[in-house]
Amino acid sequence: MALPVTIKTYSNIPWNERELRRYANLKAPTVELEELLQKCKEEALERISYKVCYLELPVVVEGEQVDLFFTKIHSKDLAKNLADCHSVVVFGVTIGVEMDRLINRATILSPAKGILMHAVGVERVESLCDVFCQEIALSKRKSGMVTHPRFSPGYGDLDISIQKDIIDVLGASKSIGLTLNESMLLSPSKSVTALIGVSSTNGDEHKKSCDTCGRVDCEFRR
Repeated sequence: MALPVTIKTYSNIPWNERELRRYANLKAPTVELEELLQKCKEEALERISYKVCYLELPVVVEGEQVDLFFTKIHSKDLAKNLADCHSVVVFGVTIGVEMDRLINRATILSPAKGILMHAVGVERVESLCDVFCQEIALSKRKSGMVTHPRFSPGYGDLDISIQKDIIDVLGASKSIGLTLNESMLLSPSKSVTALIGVSSTNGDEHKKSCDTCGRVDCEFRR
């Protein structure tokens, strides 16, 4: 029996200008770089698409073992994130393959533009995740529940190989064109898979996912 996967598309996602400049490492940008960044944003908005697929499933946490219904995982960090949760929202998002093409083209034309276009892609997919997670949090809050910070494969000690299980249970390759390569990396590259724990307790729903991840060397750590 097919699981009830929901597919959503968005036409507009607000920009997080502060995060965009952090991803681009623009601490003291020149006028020329600011103009180039604006051009990258305009080009991206003409080509990218915002897609999400997700479903909610029961979850059982026992010690460091996490039963996600579709797979069982041993992860101390994920178990901590999902503590007291009765269910989990499993989701995948992408801004499409056109973003990869824009980045590749920009990199060939100019290293600086390539870096800025990459930052635009990261900001767009992260902002898409933020909007989606906020919607889930609001929906659950209306029912007297709270959401935990989203947790992705590769965070802390959660093995990246779980990407395959998430892609499979979501049917993401057919629904939003999200696939994996042999290295377990997502394609299109500006995509994310993650889990959002849902509990009826006063969980720390406002705590950023970076605070629950043990990977301190991440270039995007807030």
